[in-house]
Amino acid sequence: MQFHHHGYVSGDPRIQPAAGVGLDRPDELPDEVDVLIVGSGPAGMIAAAQLSQFPEVTTRIVERREGRLPIGQADGIQARSVETFQAFGFAGRIAEEAYRITEMCFWHPDRTDPSRIVRGERPADDPGGISEFPHLIVNQARVLDYFAEYMASSPSRMVPDYGYEFEGLVRYGDHVDVTLRRAGQVKVVRAKYVLGADGARSRVRASIGCTMAGNAAFHAWGVMDVLAVTDFPDIRLKCAIQSGTGGSILLIPREGGHLFRMYVDLGEVDPDGHHEVRSTTIEQIVARAQAILHPYTLDVRDVAWHSVYEVGHRLTDRFDDVRVEERGTRTPRVFIAGDACHTHSAKAGQGMNVSMQDGFNLAWKLGYVLTGRSPESLLATYSAERQAVAQNLIDFDKEWSTLMATPPEELGDPGALADFYVRTTEFLFGFMTQYPPSMIVAEPVHQALATGFPVGKRFKSVPVVRVADANPLHLGHQHRADGRWRVYAFADEDASLLSTWAEWMAGAPDSPLSQGVVDLKAVYQQRHVDVDLAAVPEPFLPRTGPFQLVDYENVFATHPDDDIFELRGVDRGGCVVVVRPDQYVAAVLPLDATDALAAFFRQHLRVPERVAQA
Repeated sequence: MQFHHHGYVSGDPRIQPAAGVGLDRPDELPDEVDVLIVGSGPAGMIAAAQLSQFPEVTTRIVERREGRLPIGQADGIQARSVETFQAFGFAGRIAEEAYRITEMCFWHPDRTDPSRIVRGERPADDPGGISEFPHLIVNQARVLDYFAEYMASSPSRMVPDYGYEFEGLVRYGDHVDVTLRRAGQVKVVRAKYVLGADGARSRVRASIGCTMAGNAAFHAWGVMDVLAVTDFPDIRLKCAIQSGTGGSILLIPREGGHLFRMYVDLGEVDPDGHHEVRSTTIEQIVARAQAILHPYTLDVRDVAWHSVYEVGHRLTDRFDDVRVEERGTRTPRVFIAGDACHTHSAKAGQGMNVSMQDGFNLAWKLGYVLTGRSPESLLATYSAERQAVAQNLIDFDKEWSTLMATPPEELGDPGALADFYVRTTEFLFGFMTQYPPSMIVAEPVHQALATGFPVGKRFKSVPVVRVADANPLHLGHQHRADGRWRVYAFADEDASLLSTWAEWMAGAPDSPLSQGVVDLKAVYQQRHVDVDLAAVPEPFLPRTGPFQLVDYENVFATHPDDDIFELRGVDRGGCVVVVRPDQYVAAVLPLDATDALAAFFRQHLRVPERVAQA
């Protein structure tokens, strides 16, 4: 972390200097804003957190609750989400308080006595080393707390506006009027853009005519967070428990060492039962869990939270207010994200994670459009990219939840559930997303130059050594959620092509470096002791702050135990890897393809005035 470039800092370096709207932020919700976010769940809060790094943009997030969420329903944190938390600066702190999943146990009916359960498979949670980040369990409320802290410490000094109920909106050509109610008083806010992150019963979704399509599985589950005494030996391990007496349990140990969550199978429900199963009491859920755990006992001492839900899989027809017949004729003004777009079972632990990636995907794009860096057409990529991801989630969850609810005798192979879990780890960890070519994802024409950085997928980090201070670290972990693009220049063996490329980046009028939104990094093939910082081209040693201090932290060498060129299939002739602000690889290009690099950025970045006049 760098924080002395504007002068000596003696306080908390995570608190950034106030700027823009943060210099005189009004306590009361203003009548006009650039972005109004409705709902302070995971999708809304990560979007607000990202937009808080754009102090030129007036962003407000309204929430109908009167204060912070005390306890949330979601708790599973994918490795991809932890990777995202790293960009927001709190991955390490949240990991310290979270429960870490390292194994998963699968329990089956005893073949000699089906009334009893016995332990079966016990696979590692990440047997293939998909990610260096852990798979965590932590309450959704704490995730929101960390995003709230990040927002409050940002240049924008953003905080949620609590107690506002969304009532409706009216769209105009260049703005949206949003009607809110607070303490019986009506307030109309004029916003350039609106994000509805207001949950499965989203009023914002209804106001723009989006429809949810899908079906119910007519299967119910009781879920409870409890403190209990039990002789079940794997109570502190994630478990899928299938009993011979009927029913199953997904056991999720919670943070704090004592609390655990159980998703308890309540069986099939009558399609015409008018949701009567939702009246199932906590005593009935506990009794069902006790029967499934036989011969082990479960003595529940305290219930922190419980609920009953019926499995359903639904997806909206679009993620913004542009109807199919309007596409190409106008840009969106209203967006929806998270549960407002996709609903499914909770047992795969995907909801909060996918919702956060919705918000992350959209927020930086709004920031670029509102600061004049990108054309409005950039905003159409949000629905195009995220709807496909949500469909994949629905398809996956249908298969997983069906397997979980299938009686063991009907599965045939007792290990079918464990096998599916292991085979789908990359999806469960959040790393299967691959965005198709668009104005911000290039065609993978030169993919062979860096086979381990697939275009459209998230940038998979590798250990490197920082040349200036000999520190071993992960290259991808240096990516901050500051709204900037990352351009990684992998040097050729003698760095001659790199030098020529850097000269173009520094001086060419159509260089993306002239836009002021690119964080440039060099990766050399040699060991750090063999890289001469004095010979490194100036663009990789930028001047920063009012004192024009040299930033030495953008030059890297290979790690002695993990050669990034070998591990990620990077051509020894060098190449350029372009990464979006939300950490997805946007392009792979040769070092001598400067025209192609300039053309790629021209698709989505405004051409500077001096270039336009050239």
